Amino acid sequence: MLRVALVCTTHVVFVVLSVPQEEVDTGEESILLPCETTINLPEVAKVEWKTRFNRKVHVYENRSDQLQDQDHRYRDRTQMNEDRLKTRDFSLTLKYPTDWDTDTYTCTAYSREGNILMKKQVELKVKVCCQELEEEVESFKLPFKTSENLPEDAEVVWRDSNDRKVHVYKNGSDRLEEQDKVYRGRTQVNKDLLKAGDLSLTLKYPTDWDTKTYTCTVYKEGNILMKKQVELKVQVCQVEVEEGAESVKLPFKTTENLPEDAKVQWKVSGDRMVHVFKNGSDQPEEQHQFYRDRTKMNEDLLRTGDLSLTLKQPTERDSGGYRCKVYGKINRYKKVLLKVKITVPKVQVDSGIESVQLPVEIKAHLPKDVKVEWKDGSYRKIHIYQNGSDQFEEQHQVYRDRTEINEDLLNTGDLSLTLKYPTDWDTNTYTCILLSREGKILLKRKVELKVRVCQVEVEEGVGSVQLPFKTTENLPEDAKVQWKTSGDRMVHVYKNGSDLPEEQHQVYRDRTKMNEDLLKTGDLSLTLKQPTERDSGEYRCVVKTEEIKRYKTVLLTVKGRVQVQDQTGDIRNRSSSIDPTPLMADQSV
Repeated sequence: MLRVALVCTTHVVFVVLSVPQEEVDTGEESILLPCETTINLPEVAKVEWKTRFNRKVHVYENRSDQLQDQDHRYRDRTQMNEDRLKTRDFSLTLKYPTDWDTDTYTCTAYSREGNILMKKQVELKVKVCCQELEEEVESFKLPFKTSENLPEDAEVVWRDSNDRKVHVYKNGSDRLEEQDKVYRGRTQVNKDLLKAGDLSLTLKYPTDWDTKTYTCTVYKEGNILMKKQVELKVQVCQVEVEEGAESVKLPFKTTENLPEDAKVQWKVSGDRMVHVFKNGSDQPEEQHQFYRDRTKMNEDLLRTGDLSLTLKQPTERDSGGYRCKVYGKINRYKKVLLKVKITVPKVQVDSGIESVQLPVEIKAHLPKDVKVEWKDGSYRKIHIYQNGSDQFEEQHQVYRDRTEINEDLLNTGDLSLTLKYPTDWDTNTYTCILLSREGKILLKRKVELKVRVCQVEVEEGVGSVQLPFKTTENLPEDAKVQWKTSGDRMVHVYKNGSDLPEEQHQVYRDRTKMNEDLLKTGDLSLTLKQPTERDSGEYRCVVKTEEIKRYKTVLLTVKGRVQVQDQTGDIRNRSSSIDPTPLMADQSV
């Protein structure tokens, strides 16, 4: 804000005026900072343009510009109107503005005695030209064009935001020996750029490491003639692959004919060494053991400039940021973000089927010493395969005798698990884990299983209804079988080879029956006699021994029968799955 003091005989009044704002893109040929007044200034008046830090931008005194007084940043870049005292227009033209010129500028007019006759401010904002591109383009141009005639001895220098020289053009030719080795062999400017006025820079094989602000400065005998900045944003290369694929490629293409002594390193976040190429060959002894025998680079990579890395059998654990660095007479950098997606298969079945398969297949030949573990969401072991055979002694008792895995799984890569007699209690997320001999996780895949609750529906009045439960045969003789309701009423108990009616709730006394030889056949179904609507609800069967456990839920719906009277006065029955409305005392049917 600008404060103007009006001096009176008795007091001083400050009038606060808004400061005009000017906005321009870097690279424009010029910008006008306005300053006009209605005051008649004397011919001997002095006019100064300054920044907020009192750098002299332009000085007019004794009827002429005093260019020797201005700050070197503005040398040969400023101009004021002729006949400025007559026109009262003291606007300043600033050539080739850059973001460095973003500032508040003050125009002040002084009398010969040094008194302030006029004072005005202008805020200037210079926006940096921003270019954004995705990786994998072969080249990109940083634009800079001018219509001004440049001298033949002008020097053009492109620098990055770290002040490293990107490209130098001087005395009519490129000075490639002066550029930083990060950019060696990667830059190019137009021929006769000074005559054409096209100072644009072509940057080959840009990567995310090239995300910077680039400045092009034109000099003559050390003085700045013009300057432009370009902000470049290169998006990080992202690669997605599904777990289970044979391999994935992390791409990196750069200039051809790299030096023979170049060293190429691929690392992952956490600084683990993924792959090393040195002295013309791979160096597997330098890579982390997790990537041993899993990586590959192209032959003749230095000649072709194709430094892409192939990663075999990617798993979720391989997700992360990978960095490639090339060291030697030149430097190259690139980052690749790898995401290994896991598509969780969803399997849904009805309770009562004999078996369900949890699918897991990989396209790889597995070593003989590999270990396969299946676990549920509670980390209970479902099935273990190791040393060429199943390890049943390690599985949880809930899954005892209920699981099966393919033979020859090491050759086929089919790690699918068959789960016998699934019930609603088996609804879970299951994980298949592939482990090396040293116990390192090579693969982890998940499968979601949903087993719908068994539902049985019957009309009130039937002789009986069966609540089905079929499981594995030859259950242990000491197995205890209990059927309960959701309210924890005991419906039926079988123990030590016989029913125990004394333990069941009186509501179910003499109304329940189970199959003979049920432990041998594995048929634990319950028959409920004379079901009524009050029997509707959830029934759970639990089988327990020291060796095994079995669970199942059955939802029973008994549709009631409601008596209604038709228009003839006859009483008829009608089935209903909801409770009938209670009759009031004065109602009859």
